[in-house]
Formats: sequence, structure tokens, C-alpha cells
Amino acid sequence: MAKTSQAILALAGIDKTYDGAARPALDRISLTVAPGEFFSILGPSGSGKTTLLRMIAGFERPDVGRVLMDGVDITDVPPFRRDVRTVFQSYALFPHMSVLENVAYPLRMAGARKAERLSKARDCLALVSMGDFAARMPHQLSGGQRQRVALARAIVCRPRVLLLDEPLGALDLRLRQQMQHMLVSLQRELGIAFVYVTHDQGEALSMSDRVAVMSEGRIAQLGTPREIYFDPASEFVAQFVGRSNLLPIEAAPHEGNLTALLGGRVLPGVSVPRSGPARMAIRFECVRLADAGHPSGEACAIEGVVEDVLFLGNALEVNVRCGDHSIIAAVPTMGGEGYRPGRPVRVMFDPGQATVFHG
Repeated sequence: MAKTSQAILALAGIDKTYDGAARPALDRISLTVAPGEFFSILGPSGSGKTTLLRMIAGFERPDVGRVLMDGVDITDVPPFRRDVRTVFQSYALFPHMSVLENVAYPLRMAGARKAERLSKARDCLALVSMGDFAARMPHQLSGGQRQRVALARAIVCRPRVLLLDEPLGALDLRLRQQMQHMLVSLQRELGIAFVYVTHDQGEALSMSDRVAVMSEGRIAQLGTPREIYFDPASEFVAQFVGRSNLLPIEAAPHEGNLTALLGGRVLPGVSVPRSGPARMAIRFECVRLADAGHPSGEACAIEGVVEDVLFLGNALEVNVRCGDHSIIAAVPTMGGEGYRPGRPVRVMFDPGQATVFHG
């Protein structure tokens, strides 16, 4: 069959509903993954992201729609015949095999000669900095080391697409951060398309070329990390990806122009597409604080009083009561020692960094 797409992987109109379910697990999902792309599927539990990954791997079959690789329909191709490998959170290493034997196992099943498969397995262990552990057994490794071995086993056959199902979920914060750097470096070196499933927005934003944000079986937004973070398509995306203040505003005529009002206060420069009630999202880190009454170059400035402060290490989250509304600002810890409950402050933000949602 001739190729019909530049994409290495494409999902076209995928629907999936499980027996007895009240709503679809996947609802008309369409997306493409380019060769060599780091593509993440991000969403909360129950959003459909793991079902989508299993659909690509061949463990689930869609009720409607097609899965294509290099333009060829593989919807009915069984998992073992797809040029795809999966790395799971659980590692799934054979406990009776050494690290080297575990990594070489897919090549053994493919009929490769012993010398060839051991050589390629050693090369893959070196790629994930596990070459010195080839003779060890899985129980002699830490969680992070076992995850590296599982990754080496998945790439030893050089699949066209590597699927990663929340592979860092069982690791502590320091190891997760180390593994993120390793995954990005490895993906660039191999040139394999990675499809990475996670509920952790920090992982998705930091590693990906593009991200599909899932909600209730649908793609809420698909774009680059910067597009999703700075230009969220919905209130759900604004709240799920990063942290945003979501404030009720009124879009109403003021001095001949359609203007955003927050509790009767004019917010000059905030773009409102039509009149009526709306919600305005502004990222915590886009909010700045100054002394009450302090002159400000910002168009949007509101007086308020500090209600509480959370210490997060490198930053403080300062919760400010502005009339009937609370606005949270993320400020650097250094220099923020003076923000204590009861202190009058001025809340400021650039109107260009606010996003307004109607309906």
C-alpha cells in the first residue's frame, strides 16, 4: 500500500467505548506524530491517555477510526507485528535473567545470532549509562537503574516508534529529573519518535516537541509546550497545565470600548471578544506585587491585602484578597520576606498575559 502521509504515525477519527461505560474512553481522536518527534499525551486519570497509547501499541482496537504508520493502515495488525515498543512504569524485567540477557531478549526472539544480539545489547546499555551493570540481576538494581534497563530493552530493536507509559511515575523527584534529561538526550541521539504518556505537566512541557492535552476522551488542545502554556484553549487547559488565577469578569462597554471589569474595576487592555460574563486566566508567575499605592507602569493594577503565604523553596505563593476575589502571585523567595498576612499591596499584571474565556 502506498504511503499517504509524511507522518510516521497517524490516528484518524478514533472512537472507543468500553462495555457498560457511560461515555467513550476515546471520542473522535485524530493526531499525527512526525518522524523523530517527542510527542506527549498529557491528562488526568480517566482522560483516555493510556487507552490511546494501547491503541497505538495494538492492545486495543478502535470501534471507529484507523491507526496508520508511514501511511499504511495497521489498525488490524497485531502488537507483535507493529514496529513499536513500549516502556511501562512497572519495568517488567525477567527476574531470572541478567541485565544483558534482558536487553538482548527481543533480539533473541527475532532470531538474531548470539554474538550480534549481545553486542547490540551492550551498545544500548552504554546509551543509558548502564554498561557497568550488564552482569547484575534485576533485584540488584535500584528503581532508576531498572527503568534504564527497560528502556535499553525497548530500543535494542530500533523501533520506528517508542511508547512510554508513565515510565517515571515510580521514581523519586531527583531520579525523575535525571531521567528526563536522559530521555531527551537519548531521543535526539536515536532519532526515534517518542510517544510519552503522563499526568505530570512538568514532564510533558519540559521534554516534548508537541503535547496533546486530554480531557474526558477528547483532545482539549494540541500544540507546542509554549502554545499550551501561554495560550490555553480552554479553562481546563489553563488550570491543568501550570497554575492560573481564574477570575470572573464582565465584558461591558466603557468609554465607547468593550472593556473587562473585575468587581466593577476596569482592567484596561484585557482583550474581550464579546460582551457578557466571562472568566479571565492569569498565571501566578505573571502577577507582580508592589507596596499599596506604589506607582506602576502596568495597565492593570488592583489594591489588595495579603491573606496568606506559601513557602515553596525558590518561590513564594502570595494569596492577595482584592475585594471579593483572591489573586495569587508567585514571587521569588529572595526579597519576598516582607509579604505577610495583613500587608496592603498592589497587584499588577500585563493585560497581554491574560486569557479570557466565554461560555
